[in-house]
Amino acid sequence: MTFASVALVAQDAAAAASAEAAKPLFVEGRGAIGLALLVVSAAIVGGILWARSGGRVTVRRMAGLDAVDEAVGRATEMGRPILYVPGIMDMDNIMTVAGVTILGHVARTVAEYDADLEVPTSRSIVMASARSAVQSAYLAAGRPDGYNPDRIYYISDEQFAYVAATSGMMARRRPAACFYFGCFFAESLILAENGNAIGAIQIAGTAETAQLPFFVAACDYTLIGEEFFAASAYLSGEPDQLGTLLGQDLAKAACWLAVMAAAVAGTIAALAGNESFAAGVAALRQAMGGGG
Repeated sequence: MTFASVALVAQDAAAAASAEAAKPLFVEGRGAIGLALLVVSAAIVGGILWARSGGRVTVRRMAGLDAVDEAVGRATEMGRPILYVPGIMDMDNIMTVAGVTILGHVARTVAEYDADLEVPTSRSIVMASARSAVQSAYLAAGRPDGYNPDRIYYISDEQFAYVAATSGMMARRRPAACFYFGCFFAESLILAENGNAIGAIQIAGTAETAQLPFFVAACDYTLIGEEFFAASAYLSGEPDQLGTLLGQDLAKAACWLAVMAAAVAGTIAALAGNESFAAGVAALRQAMGGGG
């Protein structure tokens, strides 16, 4: 390598280092995301501290979860099983995690009523998690001898193979109560229609917006979107979960107020015809990532 080429390489390296040092600390036009992150984090931490200190956190009544006792009691009186479907996704899906959490509450009610719980799953890890949740629920209810792991079983990873097997079981065993909590796709209507055909009380919950109309039409109660995720806090009453729920609501209120303030400021600027004021509003909007 010649002396000139060495000098050229050194010059390029110095230019690259200079360009790297000149990079801004924050990405321009992402001010809104940074501010939202700070607001949400502060609201959640504040909510958790408030709940831990004994502050009151009120959660709106959820009729679907309040109806669990009614559904399980009816199934017990009729001598028919209870079906719980935790969706068709694995434990890396947050809806599946929420579904297994609600399963623990349903299983405890089933244990107290000494009813028969059936939990078909489409993922092996979901089966193991569901067994753990149900076993813990039976222990908490003081009925460890009533827990039967064979009633929580794996069928198939294939979507419609799983749905066909579950629908066949519904037709044979005719459960009096059906719970659908998790992530669902095209199988939602198949399951709900089969449950409706056998006259079961049906309670569903999912955050898949495309499947919500089918559950609303075919089920007695449906937890819609965020209600589904708030269910664990509603059922457990734990301060950390209630505080997180409170913090999220406070963050939403702050964002709503910010949007309203920006809309009012923009309207005033347009009506007043003050160019400097309008330019200031436009500059603020651009700095927050809203464009020019």
